[in-house]
Amino acid sequence: MYPLFFKIFFTRMDPERAHHLAFGWIRGATRVPVLRTFVAAALAPHYPGLRTEVFGKRMHGPFGLAAGFDKNATAIDGMAMLGFDHVEIGTVTAQPQPGNPKKRLFRLVKDRALINRMGFNNDGSAAVAARLAARKPVFKPVLGVNIGKTKVVPEAEAVADYVTSTERLAPHADYLVVNVSSPNTPGLRNLQAVEHLRPLLTAVREAADRTVTDRRVPLLVKIAPDLADDDIDAVADLAVELGLDGIIATNTTIARDGLVTDSAEVEAIGAGGLSGAPLKARSLQVLRRLYARVGDRITLVGVGGIETADDAWERILAGASLIQGYSAFIYQGPFWCRAIHKGLAARLSASPYATLADAVGAAVRNP
Repeated sequence: MYPLFFKIFFTRMDPERAHHLAFGWIRGATRVPVLRTFVAAALAPHYPGLRTEVFGKRMHGPFGLAAGFDKNATAIDGMAMLGFDHVEIGTVTAQPQPGNPKKRLFRLVKDRALINRMGFNNDGSAAVAARLAARKPVFKPVLGVNIGKTKVVPEAEAVADYVTSTERLAPHADYLVVNVSSPNTPGLRNLQAVEHLRPLLTAVREAADRTVTDRRVPLLVKIAPDLADDDIDAVADLAVELGLDGIIATNTTIARDGLVTDSAEVEAIGAGGLSGAPLKARSLQVLRRLYARVGDRITLVGVGGIETADDAWERILAGASLIQGYSAFIYQGPFWCRAIHKGLAARLSASPYATLADAVGAAVRNP
């Protein structure tokens, strides 16, 4: 019924307003004990073969929610209720900021895609840290915290800005993600260059270790699909050199190639990051290149254009230990996560691999 509901109801509504409405429904459902228990029981992954251990955390399945949906850590239980076994909140910046002027979120329905120029709208790391500290979880998904640069902070002061967020948020994170790849904060992508990325990641690692002394908080970096292949290799080599725990591939793209939507409509939308189905091929290419470079020395997280269990399975064979989605959730609705896990279980059982860990990187190792 969801596709019909989406067509009749959500497509007539501003995308950002529809997001907040759906967000409210999800949060509301978690406040009803009987309802949340029933929904969680129905949608959680129940397939032994999908059990995954990453960053020292055990998960019932590899599929999680990408950053961007829950920017302020207000619906973690709701997303876990829908079957996401890891939830990445953010992007969170050191200072609160409203983001870019509206209208800033657009659907390309024919392409099953979104364009956004949200601009890291969030409550700021102090408020989010306080919310996480006060949280009394109903469900306990693995929690990722994605941090970015405050827009008004000059590039020269970016490291201190990230360190502030790290000190506030690392104590509450199961893993921490440095986002240097959103196209919607001016100058942010410049930080992907190795000469800028090295001191940034080093400072964040030191801040996390200094702040959290009873455990090691895993640290990942999220990169853009628009990086040249040589730059992807350079980031991969740096991640290994610095002992990073993982790379997330990939963020949204500034490219507009191969879209079905009328070019005049796309041009009228203007700047922003494109996500969804059109990102599928390039994100997969980046993931394969990363795995060929780093192998199993660090964890790779595949995200970008994942719609079906086939897409998810392809990312696992390409080297992803975890996979994430967001845009297709808008188009496919609350049963999407369950469908991905169910389909993955079927593909695993039909494969020569006993576990998902055995399958990771198989297509790259044995082309």
